[in-house]
Amino acid sequence: MIVVAREQHVPRRFAPPKGKIFRSAEWVGGSWYKEAGMKYGCVFTILLGCALSGAGVGQANVPAKAPSPLEQTLMSAEKSFVDAAKKGDVGFFKRTLTDDFSFVAFDGQLYDRQDMLDQFADGGLNLQPYDMKVVIAGDAVAIVTYDVVLRVPPAEDQGPPPRYQHFSTVWVKQGDAWKMKFQQMTASHWGDW
Repeated sequence: MIVVAREQHVPRRFAPPKGKIFRSAEWVGGSWYKEAGMKYGCVFTILLGCALSGAGVGQANVPAKAPSPLEQTLMSAEKSFVDAAKKGDVGFFKRTLTDDFSFVAFDGQLYDRQDMLDQFADGGLNLQPYDMKVVIAGDAVAIVTYDVVLRVPPAEDQGPPPRYQHFSTVWVKQGDAWKMKFQQMTASHWGDW
C-alpha cells in the first residue's frame, strides 16, 4: 500500500512530510511516527494520569458506616484496656482478663495472664490507638484490631519495643461482661524503634 500525503485532506501535523511517498509500514514505523508519538504520547499519558487520579479522589470521600452498638461497646472496652495500660490499673486487668488469658507480645513470645498483670502494673505506657475495627466472630466472640503508636521518651527511643505496632484482641462474652481472652501485639515497622 502506498500513501501520498496531501495537505488538503490530512492535517499537516499528522501527515508525513509533503510530497513524499511512503509505504504504510514506513509511515507508521518511521521517524515521523516516532516524533509525533513521543509528543502526543506524553500529552496522552499526562491526561490519562490526571483523569485516573481524579477518579480515585472522588471515591476516597465515601463515608464510613457507623459502628453498631456492639462494635461501639467492644471499641470502648478496648480503649479501657489502653487507658488501664497507661495508668497501671491492675484492678482493670484482674476484672477483664479471663482466667486462661494469653497474649503474644511484639517479640513473638507467648505469655499468660500473670505476665500481663506484671507487665502493665507500673503503668506509664503511652499507647495511641488508631484505625480501630471490630470483627464479629460469633454470638459471644469478637476481635478488635487496630494500629498503635507507642510513644517512647527520646532517652529510651534506642531499643525495643517497636514504636509502630498492630494489636488484635479476642473478646468473649461471659455472662453480661465482655472479657479479654487473647491478645497479639505485632511490630508493624521493625526499622522504627
